[in-house]
Amino acid sequence: MFTGIIESLGEVRKIAKEKDNIHLTVKSSFTNELKVDQSVAHNGVCLTVVDIQNDEYTVTAIKETIAKTALGSLGVGEKINLERAMKLGDRLDGHIVQGHVDETGVCSSIIEQNGSTVFTFTYDPQSNNLTIEKGSITVNGVSLTVVNSKEYEFSVAIIPFTKEHTTFNQLKKGDKVNLEFDVLGKYVVKLNALKN
Repeated sequence: MFTGIIESLGEVRKIAKEKDNIHLTVKSSFTNELKVDQSVAHNGVCLTVVDIQNDEYTVTAIKETIAKTALGSLGVGEKINLERAMKLGDRLDGHIVQGHVDETGVCSSIIEQNGSTVFTFTYDPQSNNLTIEKGSITVNGVSLTVVNSKEYEFSVAIIPFTKEHTTFNQLKKGDKVNLEFDVLGKYVVKLNALKN
């Protein structure tokens, strides 16, 4: 379980393919605090630490994860949003994030405003996912508030601190991102579908 409050930016140091899996080796500021078998969210994707060497650790993404997320498009040297699993009793500063990406979306527009940046994203019209105005959304692991919620499109307004301390400062129009929709909204959609 995560909060969507990014703890650190990591750097992808190595990508190794093994059958249908990829092993990502990441350099992070908290590697020395990790243990094998711990969960870390990588751009919002919960992955298990399988190896630790000095200031780098390795996680494995299986075929299913690669197909449903934007992890397969990462390159060596790229920055990645990192968050360790929350501790019981910690403040929940973002919202409840499972680290289970629902689908990918595409950044369709970036508008600089006086003191903030508005990013707009589109997502698959065939999906049953939804956003609501002022509801929660996780974009590449970052807990954000939805503004301008539309069918299969939404925007988020990023404060300068968030832009500077996450991969939002590298995001470009046309980039693919990982989306995790609010867990409460997903249950509402599921219950509504069962009633019909």
